[in-house]
Amino acid sequence: LECEWTASASWGTPRIMPTHDLRLSPAASSLHYGLQCFEGMKAYKSPTDGSLRLFRPDLNMKRLATSMDRLQMHGCSFDGDELLECIKELVRVDERWVPDQEGYSLYIRPTVIATHPYLGLAAPESMLFYCVCSPVGPYYKSGFAPVRLTADTEYVRAWPGGTGAVKIGGNYGSAIKAGAAANAHGYDQVLWTFGDNDEATEVGSMNFFIYIITPDGRRELVTAPLDGTILPGVTRQSILDLARSWDEFDVAERFPTMPEIRDAAKEGRLIEAFGAGTAAIVSPISCIQYKSEDIEIPATGELTQRFFNELLAIQY
Repeated sequence: LECEWTASASWGTPRIMPTHDLRLSPAASSLHYGLQCFEGMKAYKSPTDGSLRLFRPDLNMKRLATSMDRLQMHGCSFDGDELLECIKELVRVDERWVPDQEGYSLYIRPTVIATHPYLGLAAPESMLFYCVCSPVGPYYKSGFAPVRLTADTEYVRAWPGGTGAVKIGGNYGSAIKAGAAANAHGYDQVLWTFGDNDEATEVGSMNFFIYIITPDGRRELVTAPLDGTILPGVTRQSILDLARSWDEFDVAERFPTMPEIRDAAKEGRLIEAFGAGTAAIVSPISCIQYKSEDIEIPATGELTQRFFNELLAIQY
């Protein structure tokens, strides 16, 4: 699926065609100035009746428009419902590529790149929207595999006034080095922190949650607020919606600090922790390194498993 945009004619006619290589000017501004953004979503096929489903795709369309707006891509005022209809038609055309087993899906990557063929830092006058798909299997091959994180990194994922709240390539490319360093020291990924109080923000490319008992005895699910540095994950929002609908514990959108997490673990109040995103749904966390000390966390927790089961049941 692809569709071109130009400053003179706005969006053109969308087309579905066989996958092919792109032809770009070597001066295209997407190659020089990072003028590109994308989404990550999945299509599911019911194992019982073969029906096709998308999971809250309206949120992906809204986030794509926000990412484009942040990059001064003037085509960001597209009709999200119309684009979604195009993506649905693409999934129908590729129906035979959608696996019919639970845990399997068709990964969908809507992408917008600037094709403006001139050097110069400015809003692009031409762009290309395209969408590629690929069948994917379960993130975990056999049950949950808890991950070990390190918060001891010199790098920062996002900062106030930056681009942490949008889905652009620069946010991910700049994280690879930190992730490789974590791997070299025996950890699976980085827990990104920010500020003098070492606020826990995101884990790798996922949103971060902790489930704790507060000092006054309340059970509380905590994740970072959408303050402009945090990506508004679709899975994140779904977990918050589920938790609030259950009304069994407090739900807080605030920044947990690493000292708070460390103290809760030492006092037996850190019940569990997990990351959340489209790829894994939820990813249990068994350890966080902080100031050269490993904070051990029970994994996989009951709440982590419950969120996984509930979301999987909705998707399939």
